[in-house]
Formats: sequence, structure tokens, C-alpha cells
Amino acid sequence: MLTQTTTRVLEPSDLGAALAILESEPVANAFVTSRVQVAGLDPWRLGGEMWGWYAGGRLRSLCYSGANLVPICATPEAIRAFADRARRAGRRCSSIVGPAEPTAQLWRLLEPGWGPAREVRANQPLMVTEHPSADVEPDPLVRRVRKEETEILLPACVAMFTEEVGISPMAGDGGLLYQARVAELIDSGRSFARIEDGKVVFKAEIGAATTLACQIQGVWVAPGHRGRGLSETGMAAVLRYALADVAPIVSLYVNDYNTPARKAYTRVGFRETGAFMSVLF
Repeated sequence: MLTQTTTRVLEPSDLGAALAILESEPVANAFVTSRVQVAGLDPWRLGGEMWGWYAGGRLRSLCYSGANLVPICATPEAIRAFADRARRAGRRCSSIVGPAEPTAQLWRLLEPGWGPAREVRANQPLMVTEHPSADVEPDPLVRRVRKEETEILLPACVAMFTEEVGISPMAGDGGLLYQARVAELIDSGRSFARIEDGKVVFKAEIGAATTLACQIQGVWVAPGHRGRGLSETGMAAVLRYALADVAPIVSLYVNDYNTPARKAYTRVGFRETGAFMSVLF
């Protein structure tokens, strides 16, 4: 039994062991950890299954299987086991995303059956900071979005998502799930924007938050306002809120080819500490 390896769908009683693994890498696992802390491991509440890989009778690695397929602290042997389970189940996710090395291994095993992907982003630098830079003054007009401003924010969110992912989030179910997510972030005080004359000039969200780390996402500047440094001053403002109100470590990941964004985030105080990978279907 000590050498036996196996995978299974985790149950609510496995929550403590799963959180111990998730919290061992608080920055890389912030997205999944934030969901598990709120929803537990019940698949209906979590929005997907949490697969566990056991070696020697102990839980060693995880894989979240929902709208995204996310390997978590996954060893090469665990990746092979997760790939076998994913192949048997068939593709249900819209993307595979996670730390670059295990995600690349997982995709190599799944690509023959699941490919081709719509797009593979093999190197997305993971950037982290615990302290804002003194070189960039936060934009005083960036603030939390109010509930009554949801309809003002939504078009900017749709534009950002479409630019970033290549498809509209309003497709499929008419955007119901996406609109619910936008409203959820506003209600939780994690949506920020600079709004002028009833239109969004800059926006960003704290998309995942735990007590140990949080992750900024959805950074967007309206096309007519680009090139004016608003991404830097806006991010400095969001970073100030995040460090003061949410978590002691703030992270984000960015496409490697987006040189202006990487430079802007570096000026604000972020440093590159690793890389993520995304496979989009």
C-alpha cells in the first residue's frame, strides 16, 4: 500500500488535505484556492471536480476540472494520471491553464485526443509584488465600481475579454454567466475603474483573493486613451487597494509578447517570478 498510486475525485471530507496543498504555493494557486475556500469541494458548489493524486497513501497533487483544467502542485507522475482521467472523461473545459511546465506536459498528453487548440500561450510571465513602486503615483480617479454602475462597466469588460481571449463572453448563454461574474466582483468590492462622462477609461479586477495572496486580472484601457500612461497609474491605484484591503502579496500573469504591459507592471513594482501557460479551445 505504501507504494500504491491512485487518483480519485475528492470529497468534502478531504478539504483540509486539499487546502494544505493549495496553500503550499499561495501565489500560483490563488485562483483555485479562492474558490475552494468559498465553496469547499462539493462539485456543484465548486463548479467542477477536484481530482486528487495519492502516493504512499497520501494526497500529493491536485487537478481542478471545471470550466478550466488546472494542474496544482502536480508531479510528472500525477500529470500522467490526470491526463488519463481527462481523456476518459472527454474535454469539458474551455481552457487548460496553470504553471507552465506541468501544463505543457499535460497538454502534450492530451493534444492527440483534444487538439488542435484554438491558441496556445506557452509563456505567460507570472509577476508578483509585496510593495508598490514609489516611481508611479496612483491615479486618484481610480476607485471601486458601485453596484449601480454595472451597466457602465459591462461593455468595457466585454471589450477586454474579447481582445484578450479572441471570442466574446456574450456567446453561448447570451453572456449570463459572464454578467453574473462581473456583478459578483462589483458586489465584493474587487472591481476598480476610472469612469469619465459615463464611460470607462481604465479598469481592472482582483479576480482571485485569499488571505495569503490575490491576483489582478482584466486590466484594460479604452482605445482612445491608450499611450497616456493610464495603465501604470491605474494599476498603481488598484495595487494600493489590493495590498491595503485584500492580501499581502499581489500577482498577475501577462502574455510574453505584451512588452508594453510587462514594462508598465515592472514600473509599478511587479517582478517576474515564474510563468504560466494557457491552452485555449
